[in-house]
Amino acid sequence: MNAPERFLLPDLQNSADERELAIDRVGIKSIRHPVSIAGPDGSNQATVAEFDMFVGLPKHLKGTHMSRFIEALEAHSQPLSLAGVRALHNDVLKRLEAQAGYLVMRFTYFLRKHAPVSGVPSLLDYDVTFTDEITQSGNRITRVRIVVPVTSLCPCSKEISAYGAHNQRSHITVTLQLREAVDALQPIIRLVEEEASCEIYGLLKRPDEKYVTERAYDNPKFVEDLVRDVARRLEREPNVEAYTVEAENFESIHNHSAYAMIERPQRTGSAMSQNPR
Repeated sequence: MNAPERFLLPDLQNSADERELAIDRVGIKSIRHPVSIAGPDGSNQATVAEFDMFVGLPKHLKGTHMSRFIEALEAHSQPLSLAGVRALHNDVLKRLEAQAGYLVMRFTYFLRKHAPVSGVPSLLDYDVTFTDEITQSGNRITRVRIVVPVTSLCPCSKEISAYGAHNQRSHITVTLQLREAVDALQPIIRLVEEEASCEIYGLLKRPDEKYVTERAYDNPKFVEDLVRDVARRLEREPNVEAYTVEAENFESIHNHSAYAMIERPQRTGSAMSQNPR
């Protein structure tokens, strides 16, 4: 096949559709791609991310061009921050000539932590999700979701027991709608860990284990305390437009989890969701 014949191949996706039904989201889902995450100090962290990328399809078009999502992803090889994800999303909409879109990026983020007494270093992993949505009216909503593993110790168990108290590993999940697309991972992780009975580490020596055991015992918290204390801190964060805080305690004395959630919608008078591309 020569070049002119190749370019004359029919493009059914661009043909008209007579069913008069617009599609809210169409695109590709669960595509894994190596990425580099930009840190606030200029460092870059290599990881593998999973993307969902969708656009809105007008009622008069039969289909979208799936290959262009991949082309946009391949074109953005620079380290990604939250602002970089928004730039990627803008490029997707431009390539597909779409007004509305929805992009999700899920990845594992690592922080190097130092044990509280020995100072021995180790990595701890956190599940992070970036979400960027642009509506047909041009409103933009950018969210960050972080799952932070911590330790919690039951105040009731401590109160009623002659010695000891049951504790458990917990997940505190914060979902934040931000005014500005700035790096927020490390500050938010620190904020959450400070409100737990104790933070956790990848590697502990015996003096460190003594410290974290006693730290949790001196700082008992119900699952309700976890979400309230984190929410109280988020209320004072000027870049947080709206938030959801969830806590799940994987109970050590039960075969079920304890759960609590606080959700605060977008604050009145904000212009965040009206921020254009």
